Amino acid sequence: MSANVETMFYTRDKPWHGLGTQVSHALSSMEALAASGLDWKVIQKPIITEDGITIEGYKANVRDIDDKILGVVTDRYKVVQNEEAFAFTDDLLGSGIRYETAGSLQEGRKTWMLAKLPNEYIMLGDRISPYLVFSNTHDGGGAIRVAMTPIRVVCQNTLNLALSTATRAWSTIHTGDIRSKLDDAKQTIFMAERYMDSLGKEFETLNKIRLSDNKVIEFINLLLPLDDTNTTAIQERNVIRLRDDMKSRYFDAPDLTDVGRNAYRFVNAVSDFATHSKPLRETSNFKENLFARTMDGNALIDKAYEIVRAVA
Repeated sequence: MSANVETMFYTRDKPWHGLGTQVSHALSSMEALAASGLDWKVIQKPIITEDGITIEGYKANVRDIDDKILGVVTDRYKVVQNEEAFAFTDDLLGSGIRYETAGSLQEGRKTWMLAKLPNEYIMLGDRISPYLVFSNTHDGGGAIRVAMTPIRVVCQNTLNLALSTATRAWSTIHTGDIRSKLDDAKQTIFMAERYMDSLGKEFETLNKIRLSDNKVIEFINLLLPLDDTNTTAIQERNVIRLRDDMKSRYFDAPDLTDVGRNAYRFVNAVSDFATHSKPLRETSNFKENLFARTMDGNALIDKAYEIVRAVA
């Protein structure tokens, strides 16, 4: 497992991000808390110099199970414990909620959980399952974030399109009245419904945008450009390999056999490429970065979406 993943689990089939230890079934919050290795608390302790002087205005966030310092924060920083994060998601989605993955990155500094929302959607004959992701940090370097991400079930592609008509994420910093902020975050379940409704309408629009094969190749070249003046022979071969990979995901993918040659097919092919293809240089944390895009979105998918919408 990659060095940046500390602990995590996943359910049944290995997920698109390829991380974690397998369990046989989706878990309740208490089961997930233990299986993910998140059953610990953050304690805030004063910071004292070697001379015994307390540094005013700052505290250390310390993990109780091993006294590991997760970060130094100001007095205004409010801790959201891992157990509280699960409780929030339980309350948001109901007592029957089951978690499909959860864990920690960077030695506990960042944590997340992913739960399947109760409803599935059929869009253009595809089953789309929306998931809720709750992400938290304990090092003072990030916000509390809640986002939903739609997954195309047949191929486990993420379809996080940046829609102008609906948002899919909410976030807040670790200050002020955290409890009331989390209450405000409960609007995300309604946000998810609005987003999925908008996504379905957008898919209908994309399905009507016909693309010639030459236009598809032109778009792929735009997404994976070559700089003829400064490109080495090795770089050119690498880009050509990536282009060929993306082309095969559009022209030859079995799951797109019944989909017309259109913008919806193109966005799905780019999503498949962005979700599953290996990078030219496989860094130690590329899978964590891939998973992070469930929260942040994927720039390549968004660019593909912008390109095909521009020809509508």
